[in-house]
Amino acid sequence: MSEGNFTAITEFVLLGFTDNQNLQVLLFTVFFLIYLLILVGNIGMVTLITIDSRLHTPMYFFLSHLSMLDIGYSTVIAPMTLMTFVAESKTVPFTGCALQFFFFCIAVSCECCLLGAMAYDRFIAICNPLLYTALMSKKLCYLLVASSYLTGCVNAAVQTSFIFTLSFCRSNIINHFFCDVVPILRLSCSDTRVIDMIHFSFSTVVVSIPILGILVSYSYILVTILRISSAEGRRKAFSTCASHLTAVTIFYGTVAFMYLRPSSKYSVEQDKIISVFYTLAIPMLNPLIYSLRNKEVKEAFKRLVGGNVISQRR
Repeated sequence: MSEGNFTAITEFVLLGFTDNQNLQVLLFTVFFLIYLLILVGNIGMVTLITIDSRLHTPMYFFLSHLSMLDIGYSTVIAPMTLMTFVAESKTVPFTGCALQFFFFCIAVSCECCLLGAMAYDRFIAICNPLLYTALMSKKLCYLLVASSYLTGCVNAAVQTSFIFTLSFCRSNIINHFFCDVVPILRLSCSDTRVIDMIHFSFSTVVVSIPILGILVSYSYILVTILRISSAEGRRKAFSTCASHLTAVTIFYGTVAFMYLRPSSKYSVEQDKIISVFYTLAIPMLNPLIYSLRNKEVKEAFKRLVGGNVISQRR
């Protein structure tokens, strides 16, 4: 298709990380093992929560959805990334690039909101323990999860529709390992100032509102913990939210650094490394964070290994 003196782009080329074949083999092995650990860890977490009735609580209901999101957006990224290490042709169809960005945007947006919902759950558990069962009803849990998915879908639909209706008539080479927003916008021959504003605005809303909820929730949690007279009581109260607080800090820190900056501040090579961290490293770390620091999960795993879960359900 001709468009003035340009040819409209119908496919993109992902540069990935390096052209060095020896390094590509090493990186392929590392990324493949990371992806395998993501699948094993998160599928294992979902399975454990599903079959152990003692984990059928709001906290683990949210955690199972967090694990499914980690599986989802790492699966959107990892196979294409592995392809850039071994395939001679690194081309991605225009529609394939748009779909990858769309599903990735859904998953990351949902995870932002879901971490906020989990903070509210911890706030109720610690600050209003006697009313926990009544306040965190099944209906509310389903509503919070559904709202997270709806927010992700709306954010992804708006951003994808605006970004991929731009004119792409310059180079078709994306200097990245997946179809992320900033490398794509750099290829457009359209004026991207409005799109930059839309992307920044939507990203700010999706990130900042859950962060605000998390900060408010943990402010009340901190005050409540400090009022507990015994050191053992404070330790137990803090341990119930330590895993979530760790996951929130890692996830929001990297996402905010990536997407809440002016486009002029982006560094391609630096952003590739940061992108690896929040697209693959965090989904790998989450099951470890929630299992190694969580007594209930460790006990459930021991019951599963010992075969007690099956007998318990009988």
